[in-house]
Amino acid sequence: MLNLKNLCKGSSLLFFIITYNGLVKKEEQVKLQWNEVQNAYQRRIDFIPNVVNVVKGQADFEQTTLQQLTEARAKAAAVNIAGDELTADKFNQQSAAQDGLAAATNRLLITVEKYPELKGAAAFKGLQTQLEGTERRIKVARKDFNVSIADYNSYVRSFPTKIVAGILGFKAREGFQSDAGA
Repeated sequence: MLNLKNLCKGSSLLFFIITYNGLVKKEEQVKLQWNEVQNAYQRRIDFIPNVVNVVKGQADFEQTTLQQLTEARAKAAAVNIAGDELTADKFNQQSAAQDGLAAATNRLLITVEKYPELKGAAAFKGLQTQLEGTERRIKVARKDFNVSIADYNSYVRSFPTKIVAGILGFKAREGFQSDAGA
């Protein structure tokens, strides 16, 4: 005959194990999506020197714009966060550095408008197309990361999972948010 007390203990342990495994799975999905964001960022960082080299060929191009772009790239490259190290502070630090790089890149593209011979160059057109594709990849990677964060946070904050998550130290995480007024 089954003992009700032992059955309850076994059910509780099974619930705890299943919930823990679910938390780990969702946390790993968040890390995977963060790695995709990092890959997209790295593509942008690796791509910038090509753009700078093509633009440098223009003799009277504003060197300040290129210098700002190079500095923004260096700042963005200096901040690289593994999925295991993703804290709100580090996340915000990297987001700020990447946003600075995106702004510097946009300033370059706006400045290029003044140079029809550069704007019309086949090499620059190709780079501009690739840069636009890279920015789309970053947007998609960020969106997928936010979806993963929302799924994880929903799971962590739902009852009764919230109890197990609290005991084991699983906390809600922060995703990308648009800037105020964007």
